[in-house]
Amino acid sequence: MAENSGDQNTEPKRLNKEEMSRRKAAQKRKILPDPKFGNLKVAKFMNQIMTNGKKSLAESIVYGAFNEIESKSKKEPVEVFEKALEEVSPRVEVKARRVGGATYQVPLEVRPSRSLALAMRWLANSAKSRSEKTMTLKLAHELMDACDGRGEAIKKKEDTHRMAEANRAFSHFRF
Repeated sequence: MAENSGDQNTEPKRLNKEEMSRRKAAQKRKILPDPKFGNLKVAKFMNQIMTNGKKSLAESIVYGAFNEIESKSKKEPVEVFEKALEEVSPRVEVKARRVGGATYQVPLEVRPSRSLALAMRWLANSAKSRSEKTMTLKLAHELMDACDGRGEAIKKKEDTHRMAEANRAFSHFRF
């Protein structure tokens, strides 16, 4: 007959609610502002541009684009960048919602943090898809275009807004 060695209490360990939850919100990482301008948004945008963990390459692309903007438009590059982000940031978006077997595109307002993330993603992707020679030039021209209210990133925002406007009738299906 085998004896129970060690623990007399054979009940499973109880977990408190925080340890049990599988849907715990992810911890927000603190990111440091960029070294040249001390701007948090520029640092986040650098991380968006970065591929394969090559931060120094992303820095050189972004700072090179800022130098290009400064030489071409004679404006402060960070101000152009901030204005471009503001122009590209969406106010509403659509999310798919299933109701009774049908899927509706329900328009929802966008949280400011998501709006900023979408704007950065759209700017980076539209810069990558441009036809200029180097990524520095592509990014510089996309930022200047977005600042002036044109370009592929602005088109993406307008398409999103148009889609939300077209599906406004389903806004009562909000989550």
